[in-house]
Amino acid sequence: MTQPTHTSQSDWIARWQRVARRIRVPLGFLTAALYLFELWRRPPQPAAVAWSLALVVPGLWLRGYAAGYVKKNRELTVTGPYAHTRNPLYLGSMLIAAGFALALLSWPVALLLVCGFGAIYIPVIASEERFLRAAFPEFDGYCRRVPRLIPRLIPAPNPKEKSANGAAFSFALYRKHREYNALLGAALLYLSLLLLRPALSALAHGPR
Repeated sequence: MTQPTHTSQSDWIARWQRVARRIRVPLGFLTAALYLFELWRRPPQPAAVAWSLALVVPGLWLRGYAAGYVKKNRELTVTGPYAHTRNPLYLGSMLIAAGFALALLSWPVALLLVCGFGAIYIPVIASEERFLRAAFPEFDGYCRRVPRLIPRLIPAPNPKEKSANGAAFSFALYRKHREYNALLGAALLYLSLLLLRPALSALAHGPR
C-alpha cells in the first residue's frame, strides 16, 4: 500500500531541513573564506561596485519593507510586498547576495551563493508553506493569486478589503524583526570592499 503524497512530501522536507541545518554554518564560513580570497586575489572594480548597488539597495529596501508588514505565526500577511510575492524577505536576500557577487565580479562566489541559497531556502520555504497551509485556511487561495518568488507587477487583490485598508507599514515591526541588521551588514561589506584589501596587502608585505 502506497503512502499518501503529503506524507512523502513531509519526509523529503524533513530530510532536507536536517541537511540544511548541518551545512548552513560550514557554507557560511566557506563563502566568507572564498570572499576574502577573491578580494585578496584582485582588487574590486569601482564600476562593478557601483553597479552592485542596483541590486543591493532594492534588496535592502524589499527586506525592510517586508519586515514592516509581516506578523510571523500570528496572521497571514497578504498586503504590502506580500501582495506581489509570497517571499519578499528571501527575494531581498537573493538580490543582496547577487549584488555582492557582482561587486567582486566573481563566478566562484556567485556559484557558491546559488548553491547555498538553493540548499537552504528550498527546504525552508517548503517547510514554511506547510505550516501556513495548516495554520491558515486561506493560504491556498493566496498561493493562487501571488507567485512564490518572482513578483507580479500589479498587487494581487485581497478578498478581505477591510484588512487590506487597515494594513500599513509599521516601524515597530521593522524594529522588532531587527531588519536594520541587514543594512548594517551591507554597510560593513561595502567597507570591506574599500578597505579590507589594502589591509590584507599591508599584512602580507609587512613593514618596510
